[in-house]
Amino acid sequence: MTARPSGRPPVRILVAGAGLIGRAHIGRILADPDTGLAGIADPSPGARDHAAALGVPWFETLERGLDGARPDGVILATPNQLHVAGGLAAIAASVPVLVEKPIAETVAGAVELAEASERTGVPVLVGHHRRHSPIAARARAIVASGQLGRIVAVNGMSWLRKPDSGYFDGAGAWRREPGGGPILINLVHVVDDLRALCGDIVAVQAVASSATRGFAVEDTAAVLFTFASGALGTLALSDTAVGPWSWELTSGENKAYPATGEACYLIAGTEAALSVPRLELWRHEGAPHWFHPIAATRLVAPEADPLVLQLKHFAAVVRGEDKPLVDARSAARTLAATLAVSAAAASGGTVRPEL
Repeated sequence: MTARPSGRPPVRILVAGAGLIGRAHIGRILADPDTGLAGIADPSPGARDHAAALGVPWFETLERGLDGARPDGVILATPNQLHVAGGLAAIAASVPVLVEKPIAETVAGAVELAEASERTGVPVLVGHHRRHSPIAARARAIVASGQLGRIVAVNGMSWLRKPDSGYFDGAGAWRREPGGGPILINLVHVVDDLRALCGDIVAVQAVASSATRGFAVEDTAAVLFTFASGALGTLALSDTAVGPWSWELTSGENKAYPATGEACYLIAGTEAALSVPRLELWRHEGAPHWFHPIAATRLVAPEADPLVLQLKHFAAVVRGEDKPLVDARSAARTLAATLAVSAAAASGGTVRPEL
């Protein structure tokens, strides 16, 4: 393998799963001089044709890809139900793995993968790519600096108007059924965002509604989080509501969405408050007091593609230069809190995440 300008050979990565997100990874691997595409593992004819067009090996299964390509690392962009088995196969082959989110379908599966990684020392990075966002990193640094004082409350909004035709029809008809709603599709992103900013979630209450579309699955939910610090959080989630307030529309990072420049998370502390991703830091003049004037300072973060930064981080993890920013244990906690929302909405009670 030809060495790159850095003087070291590229990290050879096998991609398992050549669907939408798999091809997004493939494109970034090919564009980065420090990474190379070792092959594609996916049984579909489309994946085979894509591999042929790119001039890389194609494998029908992940196991054959691990054996035939001998990659330095593997990205699992397979269906959720295959994440644990694929991750365990990579660990058994001593190949560092990036597992797409959610890490698993169940908390037990996520824990099994975390324990295998911890036992063997083979790193598992989970693809919560927003953790790599420069905006999110700046927000975490502001919170960690103590400028907000003690975190008291957080408010989140994730309102996305998914189309009535096409998205829920034909091959997408599964989205009309339990498991196809915004709680299990979209919420895992938001929960990880809030955990990264405010700490672990220890209790969840929720209500969900399917009144707008009338499907067997929810289209809207309202959630109350209790964080380990004692802070409280509220979240409004819907995939049938028009609004400019969601990470996709406010951050401007994914160019498929129109950027609104609004905020979707508001974090309040005893000394100041922060809007995210606008990064407006609100403070009273002098001591914090509701009668004192209050004004915002707009902070900035560099613009960058979180998926590109995640790939660079994964390459560093493969080389042993860094530890996973989101390891399997952390991703298991995000999954547990996400599944707790579904359980709380179904039971009408308070649910404590299993981890």
